[in-house]
Amino acid sequence: MEYEPIIGLEVHAQLLTDSKAFCSCTTRFGAEPNMNTCPICQGMPGTLPVLNRKALEFTVKMALACHCRISEFSRFARKNYYYPDLPKNYQISQYELPVAEGGYVEIETEQGNRRIPLTRIHMEEDAGKLIHDENKPLSYVDLNRTGVPLIEIVSEPEIHSPQEAAEYLRALRSILVYLDICDGNMQEGSFRCDANVSVRPKGEQALGVKTEVKNMNSFRNVQRALEYEIDRQIEAVKAGERIVQETRLFDPSTGATAAMRSKEWAHDYRYFPDPDLLPLRVEPSLVERLRNELPELPFQKKARFVEQFGIPPYDAGVLTASRDLAAYFEQTVALFPQPKTVSNWIMTELMRMLKGEEEGIGSCLVSAEQLAGLLKSVDDGTISGKIAKTVFEEMYATGKDPAAIIKEKGLVQISDSGELAGLVKQVLDDNPQELKKLLAGKTGLKKFFVGQVMKTTKGKANPQLVNDILNDELKKRGFSE
Repeated sequence: MEYEPIIGLEVHAQLLTDSKAFCSCTTRFGAEPNMNTCPICQGMPGTLPVLNRKALEFTVKMALACHCRISEFSRFARKNYYYPDLPKNYQISQYELPVAEGGYVEIETEQGNRRIPLTRIHMEEDAGKLIHDENKPLSYVDLNRTGVPLIEIVSEPEIHSPQEAAEYLRALRSILVYLDICDGNMQEGSFRCDANVSVRPKGEQALGVKTEVKNMNSFRNVQRALEYEIDRQIEAVKAGERIVQETRLFDPSTGATAAMRSKEWAHDYRYFPDPDLLPLRVEPSLVERLRNELPELPFQKKARFVEQFGIPPYDAGVLTASRDLAAYFEQTVALFPQPKTVSNWIMTELMRMLKGEEEGIGSCLVSAEQLAGLLKSVDDGTISGKIAKTVFEEMYATGKDPAAIIKEKGLVQISDSGELAGLVKQVLDDNPQELKKLLAGKTGLKKFFVGQVMKTTKGKANPQLVNDILNDELKKRGFSE
């Protein structure tokens, strides 16, 4: 019997506000433990929370970008549970009346575009962090993160493969970053995901028993964790075992999930309206103002790139996955109006150099003006495409202008037909055996002779001109194709 996976994702995104959700403490990452705290986020008796208006505006922006229904009235609730990193013993969240419901996120699949429906987007505060001692049976509590504003984006259980889940997360992250409301850093935990996974026989409508998978800090690890968990559940069902609703942790070093604790139900949290916070009213005028402030979003920008620049959808998808990379492409094309050439260079040479750089295009020393200048040098014949790659590596390492590097290293392309004709004749005369074979019909040896000229000139000869001169010279010596 064949089985199908049913996946629902709960994504927590930290909002890029300067202060926390309900107090004025800074949200700055990397401070000494427990420095960014106050009596409010520490949960001291008698303190009262005050909502961060910017956090609300960011939440509404995300809801609008995801086509959600904005609730005019919503309410904060207390989610009650005990854990050492939760000083109040409850988390301020939303339950029966969230800020936004419904909506969807559009993704690309092998079968075409698909909309992943959302259940809700709601606001909540983050918990603290436990730091486990590797040498002693001790754990330390850092409350710096306590009270940091989050939005939770809950999908419907309508994701049917690990690949779809990874694409959904990439699309969601792109929207958040485009809106400038979250930095999307999975390593620092400002964009993190929990996955609810179950399997069922194909054709059945009822959902199977789900497990929740945590500790996935990259798109690749999300995909790996889901692949393992789906296989584990299918094998268990085939063996007649019972799937238990539980929370499981993913171990990136082994690629496996392991049971962590039994999974709570919603009623275990004993949600009730927070008496310290008034019901929230989102004015329609605020919604319209924020709607008008929305930037061009990734899917919109991709469609425009395909239409305006005539580049393939794949190229447009890669370039628009990052707002900064898309801007870099447009700036370069404005100075060197050959979109496909620019796209090829960014997607190959630039992205190869950026691989592993956490800051992405922000860490690149090569400006759009400099890349355009390099491409102009290739286009006007100053340097060859091969030499350009060497120049680009130097530009990337130093930030120098291409013209300066070309001059310093004497890399100007040789396009003097007289000089190249002499070199071609010399190479033919120096390799009589190969020339004999070529004249006898072994045409593949033409590449050998071009290569010899390029070697002699250290790659600076104009390869097209070398080819033309070689063909003329071979005709003089009786060669015909």
